[in-house]
Amino acid sequence: MHLGALGLFFVAIIDSSVIPLPIPGSTDLLLLFMVAHNGDPWVLAPCAIVGSLIGGYTTWHIGRRGGEAALHRYVPARFLARILQWVEHHPILAVFLPAVLPPPIPLLPFALASGALGVPRNRFLVVFGAARTLRYAFDAWLGVVYGRAVVRLFATTLHKWSSPLLYLFLVLMVGTVCYAVWQVRRHRKSEAAEDRANEAARGDLPLRPQRLRHPSRKWRPSRRLNR
Repeated sequence: MHLGALGLFFVAIIDSSVIPLPIPGSTDLLLLFMVAHNGDPWVLAPCAIVGSLIGGYTTWHIGRRGGEAALHRYVPARFLARILQWVEHHPILAVFLPAVLPPPIPLLPFALASGALGVPRNRFLVVFGAARTLRYAFDAWLGVVYGRAVVRLFATTLHKWSSPLLYLFLVLMVGTVCYAVWQVRRHRKSEAAEDRANEAARGDLPLRPQRLRHPSRKWRPSRRLNR
C-alpha cells in the first residue's frame, strides 16, 4: 500500500512536468485503479495532489526561467500565439481549466506560458492546486462508488492478463523514471552551456592564463639533430 502511494506520487510529479508519459492521464488511471482495488482514497488522493503540485511548479519554473526559449522548445509553433493570448487575458482560467479537465486538454503549454508571462507563483499554485484537488477527488470518488464493478470486470474478463499488465506497468514505470533522469540531466547541461555562453558574451568569464616559458630555461637543440 505504501509503495503504491509512493509510486502514484512520482507518477503525478512526472505527469505534470515537461516530461511526457506514454499514456495521457496516467495519474487519473492509476488513482482510479488503486482505489478500485481497496486502496485508501484518503491517502492516495493527497499523494496525487501533492505530486502534481510539485510537477506543475517545476513546469511553471522552467517557463519563468526559460521565457520565450522554453516556449519555443516545448510548445508547437501553431498553438503558441493562441496560448499566449489566452494566458495574457485569462491568467486564472488558463491555469484552472487545463488542470481540472482530463485529456486531451493539454496542460504543459499553459503552465509554461504562465511562468513565462509572469503569473505570480502563489496564484499559480493556489489555482493549480484547487483544480487538481477537484479532479483527483472526483477520481477517488469514482473508484469508491464503482470500485466493485471495476474489480469484478477485472476478475472475470481480464484475469488472465493481470500478470502481463502488471509487468508492462512496471517496465513503463522504470523506463519513465530513467527517461526523466536523462531529461533532467540534459536540461541542466543545456542550461549550464547557455549560462557560460551568456557570461562569455558579457565578458564576465576570466581569461584562461597562458603558460609562459620560464626565462631561465633556454632552448637547447636536440642531440639527435646534432648528430
